[in-house]
Amino acid sequence: MKFVVKLGGAGLENPALLEGCTRAIADLVRDGNQVAVVHGGGVQLTRTLKALGKQSEFIGGFRGTDAETRDVALMVLAGKVNKSLVAALGSLGQPAVGLSGGDGLLFRARKKRGLHDAAGPDLGFVGEIAASDTRLLDAVWKLNAVPVLSSMALGFDGEYYNINADEMAAACAIACRADALVFLTDVPGVKGANGEVLRWLSIDQIAEMAKSAIITGGMLPKLSACREALLNGVKRVRILPAEAANSLPDLCSSRVAHGTEVMVA
Repeated sequence: MKFVVKLGGAGLENPALLEGCTRAIADLVRDGNQVAVVHGGGVQLTRTLKALGKQSEFIGGFRGTDAETRDVALMVLAGKVNKSLVAALGSLGQPAVGLSGGDGLLFRARKKRGLHDAAGPDLGFVGEIAASDTRLLDAVWKLNAVPVLSSMALGFDGEYYNINADEMAAACAIACRADALVFLTDVPGVKGANGEVLRWLSIDQIAEMAKSAIITGGMLPKLSACREALLNGVKRVRILPAEAANSLPDLCSSRVAHGTEVMVA
């Protein structure tokens, strides 16, 4: 089977969680699956920007990105965070290749025009995926290695754009026709109005939950990415707490009690 796993938050920061996540990914590969990892790194980026005297502004879950912020994002995400994740997989004996969306023209970006339409706020060098070519991923998989993708992509204008990592993961899953897309997160799942984790969530419920402010902030682009993936051929999408990463190899073969399964209906 083909998996795309999105890793971010504490799963990148906490050594024990990182080890659990990377071990689960390595186990998937050893079981004969092809796995691509897409990672975020917002905490590390915010920390680096703060050290440089720059404040981060978020609009609807997206980081406003001027040219300087974009350059720092490229350094942090495609550099330190990416290579640390490659090293973590390597320490388990699992070969991995660190890439950005610009490498091999894997993913091409266009500027995101506001949050919902062109009249929305200018987010700067924030992009969305406009085209893909997964031949480089196929080459890495033939070597039994894991492609590790940072959420930066090259625009048709020659500029790098910061891509929301959840959107990048969905675009990757769609492009490579993944059987499953899994978001390893800091949260136990999507919570309903009563504060309880929803074990199943229909994409038809997402808009109303957003309108009622039941889901806010970074969960908005995450669920939008889930919806996009499901509507474009990805068979299964699950939001799974990083603490439960050890259940990842069993996700498609047995009942998993953790997180939220997002479904078409």
